[in-house]
Amino acid sequence: MSQQNSLTNDIQKLLHAILKALGYDTQRKRTWHQHVVPYENGWAVRREGNKRITSKHRKQSTAIKKAKTLAKRYKADVIIHRERGGIRDRVSYGD
Repeated sequence: MSQQNSLTNDIQKLLHAILKALGYDTQRKRTWHQHVVPYENGWAVRREGNKRITSKHRKQSTAIKKAKTLAKRYKADVIIHRERGGIRDRVSYGD
């Protein structure tokens, strides 16, 4: 039975290597992209995929500074939204 498990593991490793070589991400990693979004009577920074906000600010410029600090640390992007929700700008700190 252990020989069969070994063969199964080898096949899985081979498939992951092939998919990776073809450009497919076999393990979807959570990103650290930071969104600057309207929130109540001000602005908030929210990590992509999170429901909760990271921080809230009175001015959009302050929220952008905070988002840039986080994005630089994690080599991610800052996505700045307009008051109505549309994307205004995107700044990348990735590789």
